[in-house]
Amino acid sequence: MISENLMIKYQAELKDFNKEDILFKSSSLARYYYQIHKGEVKVSNMNSDGKEFIQYIFSKKGRGIGEPALLGGFKYPANCMVTKPSKIWVLKKKDFFKLLEENVNTHFEMSKIISERLYFKSIMAYENTIENSEHRILTLLNYLKTQVYNKLEPFEYQVELSRQEIGNLTGLRVETVIRTIKKLEKNNSLKLIHRKIYI
Repeated sequence: MISENLMIKYQAELKDFNKEDILFKSSSLARYYYQIHKGEVKVSNMNSDGKEFIQYIFSKKGRGIGEPALLGGFKYPANCMVTKPSKIWVLKKKDFFKLLEENVNTHFEMSKIISERLYFKSIMAYENTIENSEHRILTLLNYLKTQVYNKLEPFEYQVELSRQEIGNLTGLRVETVIRTIKKLEKNNSLKLIHRKIYI
């Protein structure tokens, strides 16, 4: 999202994070802009029964994390945990705002990315409320394939999510996800190769 040259120019630090490190917690104030260089994080909430609801999983290089709270000046609505060893750019809030003020094209690009995330939240909110399990899973996987990873050919995209993560993103139990994926394979909506999902 923000070029690494700009990150360096505005005093960002490239930091190493281990699996299960916390970038930020729900209800904490946003003080930094985070951007993935390498690795993976998940943004999620936990209900009172201990069930996790995943809002996003970010692994693509250049993806910003938590910037709506930073831009809006409000507290984070969810937790962010590192899910595999990662290198992440960390930029202080004041330097982040200075960067945006002095680089209008970057500011517009960030607005576009945030709009895409709002679109994703909107379609998944509808899916998770109204649609059946097959529709929910296909909508999620096709969104990741086309909008996040820009893959267009049939069965070109290998899904990196676990069955549990798919369940947490769609509001389905993992058993339902497993059953539905087998059903989707039978009707040729996706392929399973060595248990990996391709769509």
